[in-house]
Amino acid sequence: LIKYEFMKVVIFAGGLGTRLMEETEARPKPMVEIGGKPILWHIMKIYEHQGFNEFVICLGYKQEMVKEYFINYYYNNSDITIDLNKNETTVHFEPKENFKITLVDTGYATNTAGRLKLVEKYIDNKTFMLTYGDGVSNIDLNSLYQFHKSSGKIATLTSVQLPGRFGNLDINESGQVIKFIEKPEDEAVWINGGFMVLEPEVFKYLSGE
Repeated sequence: LIKYEFMKVVIFAGGLGTRLMEETEARPKPMVEIGGKPILWHIMKIYEHQGFNEFVICLGYKQEMVKEYFINYYYNNSDITIDLNKNETTVHFEPKENFKITLVDTGYATNTAGRLKLVEKYIDNKTFMLTYGDGVSNIDLNSLYQFHKSSGKIATLTSVQLPGRFGNLDINESGQVIKFIEKPEDEAVWINGGFMVLEPEVFKYLSGE
């Protein structure tokens, strides 16, 4: 495991999450749970497992829920005994996450580029990772970082092929169906996979709106 303690990971976690409205009316999308843990936690574990453990989280919509989750993380994920007479609290289990987290209010309606611009002061003028607070993947972050460095570019992003909406039919000249092809990947369409590496020079191209 390579340790990237000098690199920070910026996570966008301030949007409204309108496509999950039944869940996000009550909480921000990154706090929607998978297996009892918020999506945001799962994303952070992807990075931590591969050597990245410093996070800058861009907050907006219902930001207080994200802040409360991490501020109270120690107690909410432990067994505790509370002695009200002595005003003492004993923690019986101590979950340990190797997370260092900076939570930043980037505004309720700020656009994506504006949110990134507002956390510039926390990046320390160094190369950094960037992702969204609603997507998990089996991404190889070390390979992504090495590719980025070898390219000499300001920004590198991952991409994935967009899956087709419908299954296809393979039909021969006589009109017979030879086989079904279930929702093949559209080779002509590539979309942002959501995991990026950027140099601090990128901030020259952003406005804080």
